[in-house]
Amino acid sequence: MQGAPVPLDVESYPVTPEGLDLEQVHIYVRHGERTPVRVRMSDPPASIPADWQMCDTAKSFHETVAGHIPTIDDGLWYRKVVENRHGKTAEGLCLLGELTDIGKKSTYSFGTALRSLYVDRLKFLPPKLEDERLTYFRSTNIARTIESLQHIVHGVYPPSTCAPGTIPSLIIRNAIDENLVSNTLACKRLALLELKFAEVAVAVWNPRLKPLDMKVSKYIGGRPLRLDGTPRASGILDTVRSAAAHGFRVPPEFMDDDVIGLIESAVTAEWFNIKSEDGRRLGMGRLLADASERMRRKAQPDSPDPTKLLVHSTHDSTLAALLCTFDVFDDKWPPFTSSVTFELFRKRTPASGLRALSSVWRRQDEHYVRMRYKNKNMVLPMCAEEGKHLPGSPEFCTLEAFQRRVEELTPRDWAEECFPRT
Repeated sequence: MQGAPVPLDVESYPVTPEGLDLEQVHIYVRHGERTPVRVRMSDPPASIPADWQMCDTAKSFHETVAGHIPTIDDGLWYRKVVENRHGKTAEGLCLLGELTDIGKKSTYSFGTALRSLYVDRLKFLPPKLEDERLTYFRSTNIARTIESLQHIVHGVYPPSTCAPGTIPSLIIRNAIDENLVSNTLACKRLALLELKFAEVAVAVWNPRLKPLDMKVSKYIGGRPLRLDGTPRASGILDTVRSAAAHGFRVPPEFMDDDVIGLIESAVTAEWFNIKSEDGRRLGMGRLLADASERMRRKAQPDSPDPTKLLVHSTHDSTLAALLCTFDVFDDKWPPFTSSVTFELFRKRTPASGLRALSSVWRRQDEHYVRMRYKNKNMVLPMCAEEGKHLPGSPEFCTLEAFQRRVEELTPRDWAEECFPRT
């Protein structure tokens, strides 16, 4: 089925051209498999369960009692129990939008794949984490992304591979300060722009969806399938993809590539197809500026910055927005646990004699950025011109060209640009 997970493939990771050394890796990964965010299509004939019993892992917690210095026996034990809308409980019952046991397994596997690639194969990271500054782990303040990151970290550096006293930090920001997503909460103008994009998509795609009514309306109470319908087409796609990922039976019409492909095209146009420069600046500009600044610091001669691996646990919308911003989006909904990666490379400059002693020559080291998605290198249109990429390897964008484009995308005064215009 379209939208199936695309695990990180360590074996197919391409060998880099001779003379390039990996310096820093920025990863933006969608959370693992979760339950739908709303109950949809639970009535016959679709009969997709309203309650999912797929959340058995980590339901018990140990919280320190407030006001006490904890001892080995101190604290409050409890179990998290989910109650459905009918007041019923069941073992392993999930909340809506919750990371499931399958999602926890896939994110842990993503972490172990990162370790296999960057520790075992490339020797880029040490087998044992002795300096927490080597890594940077950050999540949006949503339970499913936080839990996903916890499992990823456990796969990359489990406790047995961390030096005593070295505990990886999971960084979280307040929602108003978040830049791991297109922050419509804090940026009203961005919210209005996205609403306009969605309205255009409705006008274009609703007529194209109409022929599907005879096939799928029976599964949504006889109502038409529309981007702005009830339920919305995006909600139907979410429920179908989530159900299929967890092995639930999905109506056969939604297994038809032509049917689900048309729905996916419409939904991605509504949610992700941001072509305007303003939308890109306000959506991903600040996040890319942060990444670009970290790369700049890392690329300095004799850089004191120890950070090598940065993993951000986020959402499908972030991955799509990053891909859209660089004009390489494939118009497919990003699968669970899929990731966008930016790798910073340094090209070694041969040195001998006085040249080896000169800091001037060291400053001439060239740096390149490679973007990857779904185990593939992305050839960025902005780096297509001669001189903007590594000769013979167009997927390696010069750091200068990358930073120049990011600078264009960086709001000079984000708060001012976010103020709605008349």
